[in-house]
Amino acid sequence: MNMQIEIQQTIPNMKELQLQLQSVDVQFGNHLALKQIDLNVYAGERVAFVGANGSGKSTLLRVIHGVLPVSSGQVHWQPGVQQAMVFQRPHMLRTSVINFVALALWLRGVPWRSAKEQALQALQQVDLQDLARRNAKTLSGGQQQRLAFARALAVHPQCMLLDEPTSSLDPHAKREVERIMEHWIAENATTLLFSSHNLGQVKRLATRVIYLENGRILADLPTQQFFNQPLEKSHPEAHLFLRGERV
Repeated sequence: MNMQIEIQQTIPNMKELQLQLQSVDVQFGNHLALKQIDLNVYAGERVAFVGANGSGKSTLLRVIHGVLPVSSGQVHWQPGVQQAMVFQRPHMLRTSVINFVALALWLRGVPWRSAKEQALQALQQVDLQDLARRNAKTLSGGQQQRLAFARALAVHPQCMLLDEPTSSLDPHAKREVERIMEHWIAENATTLLFSSHNLGQVKRLATRVIYLENGRILADLPTQQFFNQPLEKSHPEAHLFLRGERV
């Protein structure tokens, strides 16, 4: 997978509203993890969530994906939008690599034989086809992350959600996973929502950056503006984050 993909930093046509969050709060006991989140995402956007540890990035992605309930507010997807999520440390089942992917399709109503055929095609996209019969739990960390991508790709999502997809990987595995991300973006006019501490990755992949702090959105800007325009007065917290003073 040593291909060089050029990611176009263009803003999509802002016509089709795909996802809307209105006044979303998430509370864990006495801790308010998300506070009055208002967010519109349009089809084809590549949105990066950035911020220090504990800022609410992962919580927000889980709320968007529907695996974490809101305490108040609304999360609304346009009907028919297929989504898939890859977690920072994906959970592996005690089954073969190909069955791990096929199961996601079978649970969506695809007949088992067809599910396995489509699973093999997805494994080929991430260069794991030679490990199709291997137990998924025996794969390395980088291979497991690529397998999680294959499972997500297999369902052909209109929106992909990624939670720190490369943060726990060694440099080689990180490059391999990012190549998969770049290839998927280049080949699909679909929506990408991802959290990342890797600001270089954000610059390369995102068209829009959302900065969170203490569960609130404090900046929502096009990528070029976020990184290249002075933010000291307009968005002082994001300015301090970019200077490394918010960790």
